[in-house]
Amino acid sequence: MDIISKLPYSKPFLFVDKIIEISEDGVVGEYFFDENLDFYKGHFKDNPVTPGVILIEVMAQIGLVCLGIYLLKEKINLKTAICLTSTDIEFLKAVFPKEKVTVISEKIYFRFGKLKCKVSMKNEKDEIVCNGIISGMMV
Repeated sequence: MDIISKLPYSKPFLFVDKIIEISEDGVVGEYFFDENLDFYKGHFKDNPVTPGVILIEVMAQIGLVCLGIYLLKEKINLKTAICLTSTDIEFLKAVFPKEKVTVISEKIYFRFGKLKCKVSMKNEKDEIVCNGIISGMMV
């Protein structure tokens, strides 16, 4: 199943480059932060840093939406809406342009259309950048 082609996003708001592994229990995926992304132009103009809201979006796209599409399998269609309902994220390190991150998501539960996951993001040094809980609805 090609999960990335089923995502409801496109460039410049697609934050999934690769799904490394996926199962009923979780997903691991990667994203590379290109130095030319627009938000770097004004977010700390002399020392660009990836905004926390973008880190959450990467975690949500890989850790929640990709996993939700996989869990729904053939039930997914163009009318399926996937929306974020809550986040509780702790930020531990900055992510800079030209960094690749890996998102690791573990399903806590998926019932009645609600998916809740424990999600962490690591940098290329295998350091945890941020982690927490993300929930969303699939309707």
